[in-house]
Amino acid sequence: MQVMGEENISKHLIKLVQDGQLNTLQKEINNDDDIKELVVRGHFGRSGDTVLHYAGRHGHLDIIKYLVEEIGMDIELYNGDYKRPLHEAASMSHASCVSYLLTRGAKVDSLKKADWTPLMMACTRRSLEVMELLLGAGASASLKNKDGWTAFHIACREGDPAVIQHLLLVDSEIWRTESKTKRTPLHTAAMHGYEEVVRILLERCEYGRDSKDSCGVTPFMDALRSGHVNVAKLLLEKHQASPVAVDVLGVPPLHQVCVTGQEGALHYLVGELGVDVNTKATRMQLTGLHYAAKEGHTSTIKTLLELGADLYATDTKGRTALHMASIGQHAATAAALLSLGLRDSADASGVRAAQLAKKPDLRTVLQSE
Repeated sequence: MQVMGEENISKHLIKLVQDGQLNTLQKEINNDDDIKELVVRGHFGRSGDTVLHYAGRHGHLDIIKYLVEEIGMDIELYNGDYKRPLHEAASMSHASCVSYLLTRGAKVDSLKKADWTPLMMACTRRSLEVMELLLGAGASASLKNKDGWTAFHIACREGDPAVIQHLLLVDSEIWRTESKTKRTPLHTAAMHGYEEVVRILLERCEYGRDSKDSCGVTPFMDALRSGHVNVAKLLLEKHQASPVAVDVLGVPPLHQVCVTGQEGALHYLVGELGVDVNTKATRMQLTGLHYAAKEGHTSTIKTLLELGADLYATDTKGRTALHMASIGQHAATAAALLSLGLRDSADASGVRAAQLAKKPDLRTVLQSE
């Protein structure tokens, strides 16, 4: 081993495991006690993985069996993130490896960094087979990670209806959970646009109408500001969601979709639901046009104007959308507002948009008016 050096040997061993070369690995270990010792005690790379971690990650059950049964490796060895081989196998949907590790006594609810369990890892891959193995071995679906997310939250983020149905079958009360920011699985599914999962949650769970997270955001808001109009329609139809509810800052869905530039959602709110396009929000009395301009959404501004927005609307400080475009340092948006007829007037404090410009191209646009 000294000829090649321990680092090169380590890389060689890892490559053999990754490629599933069991016979070669056996020969290397059997012919050199130093290599065997390195395999048994070795933590490789910045992550500190053992060869068992690599075998679990790549799904090589024969190598796992050899390392555990013949070499005597501890299946509870953890890397720098406290991941066990079971985490690796579960996260990559290697059901046969998961099953074997469990039969050998692997702790089913072991925690890696940030308090993630193997079941949570399995949920990221929508692996129903692996989930069933873990749950059958007693895995808890109600444990929370450092953010307060359960496996059910994670499953709702991934959006597989079969997984959601199965978890609800295992525990009909599993949906009664909130993250540390008071977000429910319904928020998560709505934000990611999983219409069928949202439908299941509305039919089988008892979420309160317009449940709010710690920022006052509802699932309806989440759906719209992410552009998932069909999910928003479902929440309105099945859950009587409010299209005018506001978050903790006093911002309703109309203004939120202006921030994210979701023009389809704008058409839905104004064109279909009749929300006033010139509604003002927060103590500053900002319109959707102000929000769109600050974010530099030129196309959204044009959509707002087509829907009847007032180009000349001001907030409590007398600022127009042009001031907001300047605050956001958006030259193209400022140019578009000027071309639409807006002029650089002073606000209530006598400040013009040009005075707020920091970028040279924006100053050029406003000074050439």
